[in-house]
Amino acid sequence: MQAFRAALLFFDDDGSARHEPDGLLVIGPDARGRKVVRAAGAFSTLAANFPGVAVTHLPGRLLAPGFIDLHVHFPQTDVIGSPAEGLLPWLEDYTFPHEARFADHAYALGVADVFLDELLRNGVTSALTFCTSHPHSVDALMEVAQRRGLRLVAGKVLQDRHSPDGVRDETVQSLLDTEALIRRWHGTDRLGYAITPRFAPSCTEAQLRGAGELAAQYGDVWIQSHVAENKDEVRWARELFPASRSYLSVYQDFGLMRDRAVYAHCIHFDDEDRALMRDTGAAAAVSPTSNLFLGSGFFDYEGAMRVGFRFGLASDVGGGTSFSPFHTMLAAYYVGREGQTKPGVSLSPQHLWWQHTAGAAQALGLAGVIGNLRPGCEADFVVLNPSATPLLARKVANARNLDELLFSLIVLGDDRVVEQVWADGAACTMAR
Repeated sequence: MQAFRAALLFFDDDGSARHEPDGLLVIGPDARGRKVVRAAGAFSTLAANFPGVAVTHLPGRLLAPGFIDLHVHFPQTDVIGSPAEGLLPWLEDYTFPHEARFADHAYALGVADVFLDELLRNGVTSALTFCTSHPHSVDALMEVAQRRGLRLVAGKVLQDRHSPDGVRDETVQSLLDTEALIRRWHGTDRLGYAITPRFAPSCTEAQLRGAGELAAQYGDVWIQSHVAENKDEVRWARELFPASRSYLSVYQDFGLMRDRAVYAHCIHFDDEDRALMRDTGAAAAVSPTSNLFLGSGFFDYEGAMRVGFRFGLASDVGGGTSFSPFHTMLAAYYVGREGQTKPGVSLSPQHLWWQHTAGAAQALGLAGVIGNLRPGCEADFVVLNPSATPLLARKVANARNLDELLFSLIVLGDDRVVEQVWADGAACTMAR
């Protein structure tokens, strides 16, 4: 076993944060041999329970759960920061041409290392990830993630229409490839597979039907897609699927709404859509930097909380503008204050942090597995330096309570705050 003495941050079942200014985190193997949290709490209470266990002292540091990115595009690592008038032109001018390069397996492997380096540099230890339509883009990412011991869920994009040469796939073969990838990777070490229609307009009815059949056959895999991100996209989906009540209902009509189904954006919803999310167990990946950058709209926090469905935060790189959870949490705060149809929702610092850790784990169906430092959770955590920059050091020195400490980190923090990253009980290193 290993033990670490520092301030601790973790979450209760109701989402409220707990802070131990002088805490002890103990990690060690469980009955299966996996490194998990054995104890977390006040040093004065726990230290005597672990005699003989060496303690690493980390004064002035904060140990927190590794962040979870609920929606990110691995092949868009180099698309980040590309100017466009909106979502659909951005896809046509930048995203599709770049994703076509992933036909080269060696190229995909190189980007996978860079992508995972950027996640880890920013304290992200788990992610739900889109690959490209090329099956070996999944193989490349999974191979690198497996080597690093990361918990990662990813899938080959399905897009058999309204897509250019180089990224468009073929209906029957795309479904065969998806099933082969499920059998190869799902449940291997810490890896999981997600059935991944790019978005409904990019898929024929036959492809969506096949995806739904695979989702029924493999009930413990994930499902991920996009929905109701952009008003032009919403109109297009309604033209293509006139029999469906709404854009979201398209996925329900093809058997793609259930637990472990995560839909990015979920902006242009009505209460029937929100109720459908709640009743099926599906979750939203809220992507505020992407939505602001592409001018797509604002996630309605008031509506989500009122109706009651699961959601968590996501970078959505490369439409998103940063891998940093701090930047994402700050953008979510802006959206909560200004982007609501009713009076603004002031998202507390604790709730913002929960959305990127324990709340995101809940959205994935992995509550109690990742996203927390409660006993039994996998040993994924970050060592944060709240004094990483001069201005941040001055700010946190005057923090009177946990909310002020966390909000200082959200507003002023970036990758410089992330001093160490531990995944599966081991310190992570960068490939580059």
